[in-house]
Amino acid sequence: MQRYILAFAGLAGAVSVGGDAAARHLLAFDAARVDLASTAARYGLIHALALLGLAALWNQTQRGTARMFLAASAWCFIGAIVLFCGSLGLMAAGFPPDLARAVPVGGSLFILGWAVLFMAAVAFVSKAPPAP
Repeated sequence: MQRYILAFAGLAGAVSVGGDAAARHLLAFDAARVDLASTAARYGLIHALALLGLAALWNQTQRGTARMFLAASAWCFIGAIVLFCGSLGLMAAGFPPDLARAVPVGGSLFILGWAVLFMAAVAFVSKAPPAP
């Protein structure tokens, strides 16, 4: 799982940087489309970093509830990047605005991913030995 999280983080980061750069050069004439691409890139990069953090935590977490929550958080972020960032990026590229229907679903997955990460922290702490 750690390898997949890390691989998707790298892919999301590369696509985010490339998409933003392409939009700024190719779509400079259309501020609204540049803004869509910029938003997609910003959220993609932020959550690529979040995925890197999850990958780093993966080996620090014993099998069990905390690890299950880490995996769920990662899958929420991956789905959100695809739906939210992907839809915004495709709309910026000129695809039909019908793709906008996926944006709130992706945004909700971002929120859910952070909430599940909180639950992983609670589960991780509850298994920690008491402080001396």
